[in-house]
Amino acid sequence: MSQAASVWLVLLVALIAANLPFINERLLSVVPLPGGRKSIATRLAELVVLYFLAIGVGLLFERRVGQIAPQGWEFYAITGALFLVLAFPGFTWRYLLKHRKTGHA
Repeated sequence: MSQAASVWLVLLVALIAANLPFINERLLSVVPLPGGRKSIATRLAELVVLYFLAIGVGLLFERRVGQIAPQGWEFYAITGALFLVLAFPGFTWRYLLKHRKTGHA
């Protein structure tokens, strides 16, 4: 796989991972929760876990290309901010848009 394709794939993984906590009610999209609803704290904790998984995918691709470059705190601050920006569509859909109630009134 080319380096450009790897970059786009990591960005796609990050986009999906950033929005995943907001589009379903399961923990990490696998474990059903008792009560059937996730709190905002659960969603944010899930967002942090998925951020580090996306970073891991990026490091995996970087290792395949060559030596992993050393990263300082600036790298994690910038990629964390980018991850939050990528999560905005899911957050908007979950909390800012009005959803119609299904069922009979």
